[in-house]
Order: sequence, then C-alpha cells, then structure tokens
Amino acid sequence: MLVDLLGGFIQELRAAGIPVSMVETIDAMEALRHTDISDRQAFKSTLGATLVKNARHHAAFEMAFDVYFALERPAPESRSADDPSEPYDLDGLLAELEEALADLDMARIRALARNAVEALAGMESGRPVGGTYYLYRTLRQLDVDGLLERLMGRASAAGSVSMLEERLTREELEGRIRILRDEIETEIRSRLVADRGREAVAKTLRRPLIEETDLMHATRSDLEALDELIKPLTRKMATRLARRRRNKRGRLDFRKTMRRSLSTGGVPVEPQFKSVHPSRPEVFLLCDTSGSMATFARFTLQFTYAMASQFSKLRSFAFIDALDEVTAFFEPGVDFAAALRRIATEASVVYLDGHSDYGRSLEQFWTAYGGFLTPRSIVIVTGDARTNYRDPRPEVLREIAEAARAVYWLNPEPYAYWDTGDSVIGRYRPHCTEVREVRNLRQLEDFIESVVVPTHGAKVRALS
Repeated sequence: MLVDLLGGFIQELRAAGIPVSMVETIDAMEALRHTDISDRQAFKSTLGATLVKNARHHAAFEMAFDVYFALERPAPESRSADDPSEPYDLDGLLAELEEALADLDMARIRALARNAVEALAGMESGRPVGGTYYLYRTLRQLDVDGLLERLMGRASAAGSVSMLEERLTREELEGRIRILRDEIETEIRSRLVADRGREAVAKTLRRPLIEETDLMHATRSDLEALDELIKPLTRKMATRLARRRRNKRGRLDFRKTMRRSLSTGGVPVEPQFKSVHPSRPEVFLLCDTSGSMATFARFTLQFTYAMASQFSKLRSFAFIDALDEVTAFFEPGVDFAAALRRIATEASVVYLDGHSDYGRSLEQFWTAYGGFLTPRSIVIVTGDARTNYRDPRPEVLREIAEAARAVYWLNPEPYAYWDTGDSVIGRYRPHCTEVREVRNLRQLEDFIESVVVPTHGAKVRALS
C-alpha cells in the first residue's frame, strides 16, 4: 500500500514539474528504511531531502504531500447548499482560538481548525468547488484581521512598548495567524481527498512552478515572486561574463618566448603571452513596453533593475514607437515600483499612436546612441518583434551588430508564432548573435547558462 502511494506521489511531483529521477526515487526508498514513518514530520522531511533539489520546488512538494498523505478525515456530508446550518457558537470558537494562538498551543490550534472547517466551510460531497473557496469562507467568518488586532491588544495591555517592540510583536502574531491558516487549509484538503480521491484533488490544486510561469500572462503576485529569483540570475550572468574575460589569453609575446627559451637550449617549451587587461562589458538593454508586452516588460525591467547592481556600465532604454533612455530610473537605492511609475509618466516612448514600431525605435537608438557602442558592448533587445506592419528597418540592427560585440534578442512569444502576422523576427535574426524564446524564468536561466560573448568581428549566429 505504501509503495503504491509513494509511486503515485512521485508521479504527481513529476507532473507538477519537479524533476525526480529513478536514482532519487531509490534514495528516498532507502532513506525511509531508516525512518520512523509513523512520525509524519520525519517522514515528510525524509522525502523532501531526497526528492527535492531546488528550494523553489518546496511549495509544490508541500502541496503534493498534503494531498497524497492527507490525514484521514470524514468526507463532507451530502446536503443541499440551501439547507440551514445548525447554530454554532462562533464567539466561543473565536475566544478559544485567541487563547490558543496567544499560548501557541499547536494541539489546540489544530483541533480548533478542524472545528472551524466542520462548522464554517460549508463543504458538500461531490460539489465541484476548489479548496480556495472553502478556505475563503472559513477565514471570512473567523475574521482573522480582527483576531490579529485582538491579539495585539492583549500584547499591548501588558505595558507600554516601543515602536520596534510593537512591530516585532505584530510580525510574530502574523506568523501565528499564518499557522492557523495553514492548518485550516490542510484540513480542507484532507476532507477533499476523502471525498474525491488523491489524484483528482492533486490535479485540481496543481499549479505551474514559478520558473515555468508564462511571463506574457503572469499575475502581479507571480512577478513579485519572480523578483526574488531574478537577482541570483543576474549575479550568475555577471560571473559568467567575467569568467570568460579572465580565461581569454592575449597574443603570443615572441620576444619573451625567445628569452625564456634560452634556458632550454633555444626550444620554446613555455610560450609567453601578452597580458590582457579585461574590461567589464557595457550592456545596452532595449525593452519593448507596449501594451501587448506590458507584463513581459515589467519582468524585463525587473531583470534590468537587478542587473544594474551587477554591471557598472548598464544603460537601459524603453520603447514603443519611440525610444527613451531610462537608465537613471534604475540607479542604486531607487525603489523598483517608483522606477516603474517614472517610466509610465516621464519616459518619452510614444511618438504617434502608441503601437510598437521597432524600425523607428532601432533607428532612433542608432542615431542617438550608436556612437557609444564599442567592441565591448553587448546589446539585448526584448520584445516580440511585431511591428504593426511598419517598416522593420533590419539594416539598422545590422549596423548596431557591426558596432557592438554581440546582440541578443529575447522573444517572449512561442517559437511557433514567430514570423506569423506582423512578426518580423526572421528579418532581425541574421543580425543577432543569438535569438531566444524566453517565455518563462527557466528559459531565461537556460539563456544565461549558455550565453557566449563572441570576440568582435566574429560571425554571428541565429539560434532558436
């Protein structure tokens, strides 16, 4: 029974996008031989340590574990939603919850969470409603915000406290409210599993991993979560570029080689090379901020914001049918939200109708800033290359590519959509060092992992 359950659990992890190999599965089974599986927390920790390799995947692991190893609970009753519920002492429940949270009595919190779900969630057998709906109904009736304020009142009644102590107390109590929320959510999942089965509930609750979220359709909360993951990627990109510069040797120094060969009878055993004085690359980022690119543009600007701390010479440009430099908006210490507001209100990115015009924007960049491009310059363009049937002027991008070390184009559209309709990415590709489909964070990470900064004058490549 346990082996079958573990098999289904591992299949669910794979379906959720967590890479679990056969070797890791064997490791998990071996580790469980030395684990007291009656200890739920130890059992969970063992599976997490052997099956999950990335901290970003822990949320999906937790979700799958709560479903496949849900505590046994009775299935919801089959009743009509219009049936009047039995009277319940809500005030008494709230008073008990307040006491349990104040004392951080986990056993009582779990018991009261079960009571709250039983009385307030209104769960019905066979009803096609997700757990989020039941969670909302329960928390709304518990008035968790009011519960938090009452707990704060109890804490402040003990005597006067400083602002710092008050803030620390609030953070501590907010953590206890989250514990209550988690216990209620776990209870709801257990009852859903009892009613519908593990596979059905797991499929309903499954969500894409944050690194696989489609950037064109990401929500604000998705972008906020991505913000925490972008900074390490920019550090990795800066490190890779620096490593390539360090590894590059200079030209053969003939005189030093011949002098060194005198000690070996004129045989140049140890060739000598001229010293290389590497310089940090200059990065120019051009970002399409038009309406169709709005969500992706916000992600790109997050990337820009993080890159600003890694590259001493990073210049950022926003464009729609006109282009404007926004480098100053991302100076160190500037709040990201404030930078976004400044771009929306101060940047001159609209010339006529506010529809993308890549040709005009590229020409404007080349005319105004082309003189700053050097063999150290890296140009990154982000956008779908949809020109609204306007002249794309690919020859301008060719001139930019000839002046710079490399040109990378990151396209958020699926590859199958390229060169359809008003997309002209195919006309830009010959002038790019590399063209990448970047629809999610995983693809951006792949791009950074494989980024190659060619020497100036090297033949450009166009890759999908």
